Formats: sequence, C-alpha cells, structure tokens
Amino acid sequence: MNRGDTSAVRRRRLRFEGWIAGTGTSSGTRVVLGHWQRSPFGAFSDVMLERADGERLLLAPTQETADFIGATYVFDTVRVVPVHVGAAAHTWTVTAGSLQLRFVTGRRGPLGLLLRAVPGALARSSAWSTLTEWPARLVLPGVRTRGRARAGRREWYGARDLRPIRLVSAFFEGVDLGVTAPVEPPVRFGFGSVPRQPALTRLTTTVALGRE
Repeated sequence: MNRGDTSAVRRRRLRFEGWIAGTGTSSGTRVVLGHWQRSPFGAFSDVMLERADGERLLLAPTQETADFIGATYVFDTVRVVPVHVGAAAHTWTVTAGSLQLRFVTGRRGPLGLLLRAVPGALARSSAWSTLTEWPARLVLPGVRTRGRARAGRREWYGARDLRPIRLVSAFFEGVDLGVTAPVEPPVRFGFGSVPRQPALTRLTTTVALGRE
C-alpha cells in the first residue's frame, strides 16, 4: 500500500472524544447523552432516547450531525433541535428541544480510577478495544467495546473515566420522566448499550466508514 492509500484509509476513520452519560428513569424512558468536545463536526452534543414502548428518538443539533448519527445507529424518529450542555462540579444540565435533563455524578469507584490511568493513545487503539471487549462485558453487562454499525461501518470505544450517576431529573415534552433507574432493558440504538447502572463515561469513539 502506498502513502496515498494509507492516508485514504486514515481519513475513513472518524474519531470522537468526549463523554457519554446513560441513565434510566422510573417512567421506563432511557436517556443517553453524547457530549463531544472533539469530533469531525467540531464540538457538539446529542441525545438518544428510548421510550418504554420501544420508540427510539435522536435529538441532534444540526442536520449534518443528525444525518451522520442516523446513518450509524437505528432510530424511529430524528429531530434537529438546539442541544445545550452545561457542567459545573458534579452537576450536568442538558436542554435538547423539549427535553430538560439534570443529573449529578458521584465519586469514582475502583473501575473509574483504573480507567483514568489509560493513556489517550492506547484508548484510541483498535487493538485495545479488542483486548477489553470481554472484560467489559463481564464487569458491565450490556456494554461492548467494538462492533458493527449500519452502512457497513465499524466502531470501537476506549474508556478513560467512569463516574456513577446518583440523581436524575428529566422532563420530556412537559412530562416528568421520574427518578433515576437502571438502564433496563438495554437501549437498542446500536450493537451495544450503556452500563446498566447509570453512569458518566469519558471515552474515545472511532467510526470506520465502509470496508477497510
């Protein structure tokens, strides 16, 4: 393979660095926030919701991000709405269209402390996601570190921090979604779910487009 071919392959790998927060609510709606500080689309945030009846919704800030996420994961409804995220100390606030979300994180446990020691370059590695796939499944049921997405895309994750989510307040379309609950059943947007116990995870996500 020549240098030009190598560069073309690298351009097919899109990297997202930031945070994912996943929580259930007592109403049965599960909420997944993606807060990306660095991405091919710049800094942005998006929200995925799965209602108790199984409807899957995407709330994305631009048509460009909605098209990309909608082509990678599976949704019944996609809405382009303003998405704003604020974080102060351990409290996060999210406004995404008619969704209002507030959650408070707790202290890191042993796994969170261990993940903080993972170097960034290692977390971005496909080989590292392969190595951590089975340990992740055992420790965090529902979680997978690599798999296949839509449109022939492959995806892998490298986590670098983990904090529990202790308190949640959420309203969607004027309805109170209730108090914090496990993410049960697992969300069905892609090949894996977020941790069953509500958590905020710092990670690097890599999406490989098409065949490599």
